Order: sequence, then C-alpha cells, then structure tokens
Amino acid sequence: MRDALLATLSAIVGPRWVKSRAPELVAYDADGLPGYRALPNLAVFPGTRDEVVAVVQALATAGVSFVPRGAGTGLSGGSLADDVVLLGLNRLTRILEVDAVNRIARVETGVVNAKLSRAVAAFGLQYAPDPSSQSVCTIGGNVAENAGGPHCLKYGVTLNHVVECEVVLPNGTVTRLGSAFGESDDYDLLGLFVGSEGCFGVATEITVRLVPLPDTVHTLLADFPSIDAAARAVSRIVATGIVPAALEMMDNATIRAVEASIYAAGYPIDAAAILLCEVDGIADGLDDDVSIIRRCCMDAGARDVLVATTDADRTRLWQGRKKAFGAMGRIAPSLVVQDAVVPRTRLPDVLATIHEIATRHRVQVCNVFHAGDGNLHPNIPYDANDADASARVHEAMSEIMQACIDAGGTITGEHGVGLDKLPYMDRLFTAESLSAMCRIRDVFDPDRRANPGKVVPVHSCKEWHGPRRRT
Repeated sequence: MRDALLATLSAIVGPRWVKSRAPELVAYDADGLPGYRALPNLAVFPGTRDEVVAVVQALATAGVSFVPRGAGTGLSGGSLADDVVLLGLNRLTRILEVDAVNRIARVETGVVNAKLSRAVAAFGLQYAPDPSSQSVCTIGGNVAENAGGPHCLKYGVTLNHVVECEVVLPNGTVTRLGSAFGESDDYDLLGLFVGSEGCFGVATEITVRLVPLPDTVHTLLADFPSIDAAARAVSRIVATGIVPAALEMMDNATIRAVEASIYAAGYPIDAAAILLCEVDGIADGLDDDVSIIRRCCMDAGARDVLVATTDADRTRLWQGRKKAFGAMGRIAPSLVVQDAVVPRTRLPDVLATIHEIATRHRVQVCNVFHAGDGNLHPNIPYDANDADASARVHEAMSEIMQACIDAGGTITGEHGVGLDKLPYMDRLFTAESLSAMCRIRDVFDPDRRANPGKVVPVHSCKEWHGPRRRT
C-alpha cells in the first residue's frame, strides 16, 4: 500500500516533493520542542492550493491518516507524524492580495509571519500577532495553534485577526469558514477551526485583518531586585487602566542566557527580573503613560527604568526577548518549555511556588513570559541523556502545571496541547467536556485521520497510544 500511495502522491506533486527514505524523513521527526520524536511514514510537499486538495483527496480515498505541518516551530509536539503521512505546507508562500482600503490581506498558508508584516508596512499597516518565532513561523501554523506573542496583550491573538479561511476537510471537501467582509449569520465555525491544531483539516488560504502602524512607540526596560517586585509592578500597571502593547518579564537565569549569547540586548545581568513594557498609539498623551508606568515600577521596587530612545535600541531590546528560547540552548542540550496561564493577581504566588518546586527537585527554571496576560513560560534546560535529571525535570514540570491549574489558570495560552499537554487535559476538563470536544471533532473529521492522537486523551476519544518521549 505504501508503494501505491507513494506513486499516487508523486504523480500529484512530482517525485522531488515526496520523501520516503528514513534519512530524508528524520528531518521532520520533531518540532520546536525537544524531547519528542516520531518518524513519518511518508512526507509530501504540495506547491499549490490545487495540489493540496488533490493530496488530501488521495489520502481520503486510501483511508490514510496525515499531519499538516508548517515550519515546525511549534512547542507542543503537535506537528509530529507518527508513522503516518506528513503533509508539509511550507511551499505555499504567496501573498495573494493586500487590500489596504479594507485593511485585509489574503495569503497562502505557508507565508512566514514576519514576511507578511514587512509586505504590508509599505501601506502603513501591520499584522499584529507576533509570536517570538515570527521570523520563521507561518500564518497557517499560527492559525492551527491560535498563536499569540508579546503584543497580544493589546492587539489580541490570531483568532482576533483572522476573518476567513479556505479549508480542505479531511474527506477532501473544500469549504470556506468566516467572511472577509462582515460577520457570518451561521455558527462560528471559523472560531472553532482557529486553534484546532490540525485536527479539523488543512487551511490553504487565510484572510487576515490588518491594523494601522502606530504613530508613536515607547519601549521601557525596568529592572528589579526580586521577581516578586516585578510581578507587583505588573499588577500596578494594569490597575492604572493603561493597556500596554506588550508587558514581558524575564528572570535572572534567562537574562544571563540572553546576555551571554549573540542576542545580547544590554539587560542588567545582576537584576533578579526585568520588565519590558511597550506603549504605542498617537503621540498626544503617550508621554504621560510612560511617566505613569515608570512610577508604577519604581513604587513596586524597581532599581531603574530606562526608555529606548532610538529604533535601534527598541529592536535590540526586543531581539533579546524574542530570541530568549534560542539563547537557552547555551545552558543545556534539551529544554522543556511550558505555556500555562494564571490570573495576573496570582503571579507573585505562582512564581514563588515555581521557585520552590525547582529548588526541591534540583532543577533550573528559566522564566520568560507574557506577564501582562499571565501567560507563563517556565522553561527547564537539562540533558535528556541523563535519566535521573530527566525524571526530576518531568516531575517538577508536572507539579508546576498543577500549581497553575490550582491557581485558577489553564494549561496553554498559545502553544497548544499537541502531545505534550495531553496528561493535563483531564486535570482541567471534566469527562463531559472532553467528550464534547470529541463530538465537535467528529463534525470535521469523523474518521479521526487528521493529526491523530493529539489534543484529547484516549479515554475520551479512544485513539491515544502515548507520545514517544526521548528521555
């Protein structure tokens, strides 16, 4: 059957764009989260919308499961294809239309996030969602995960900026969800599709909302003698009613990793924590916002608050933040990345609990996260080849996730469930809720062939067999 499928797919996309040998497939055995490995049975890379449709139809005819994959930058193991077909979408890279009057753009699913931002800047517009991986991640992948980013505090996540998708359902049917011009009268199927992690089908064309570039931008760097003081500053800033474009926190371990790397941004390496705060909009009144934020930080115990004075300074500060995950590669060969969300008012308590858990299990936690909306990213660098270290790391992370749930939080804000967060799903959701998720999935993919084994655990959907964690 594999040979017949290989021939069919090769006839659609050309032999060059179907990979079948293990040395070729090993390049796709992981995503951006180290620790999970799964080898595809085949990998196929259509180059046009029509080829995507034909490939999905061929897979439906053969009854073969598949996993859609963009740039592979995800951080939950969500795009791993375990002995099934990997459907790579990274060749669909055209920006089809920029409608500056209506402030929308139509793009193919493989368009890189930052490429779209650069293309629309000439019209005085921007695509606001900006994941830290925006220089390589794709719009299709952002849609699959409902990606956020530092500026989602003010501008919202992917869902708030996608208005329409052309989708190939797993049975090969092509449909459109949402509307580029106005609200749909039907059920919000687009809202269901965004964030469905490839389990509902494949987006081929995505229409996104654009927003004007701000007239003025001010970026502040505040450094603190303790994490608790930085967390209290976050609450003070939010309480003023000012909505920063971004409000990011990094702890000392992360600061040191960044400053020792090629991404050094000039962060003070003796600070226990820093806040990176940005406000934007019309110039009138923005200086007042900067003064208020500065006072909030100083009242919370900041040692100093600096304001970037040039675009180059702003770019350098943001480079350090957005490349923080990459900088952690200097600390250890493997990294556990998490993505829990807690109420902002619980940040000091939860961060203290994380520190206690890390100390007790003798692991190092590097915190870098979206403080303004309570989206935590506690990361643990470790050596996956050390069995004892691996056991301690995974026990610590399980306790950290439970602490976030106990604080009234949830298990993901932007990275998705994928494989990595499956063990936490029934800690957060009731059996009835999980069953409802499965019934919704049945509407799009009753045969469960699209991204099988992800998001909802076995006792709810009867399909889960466990991830292959590298320990």
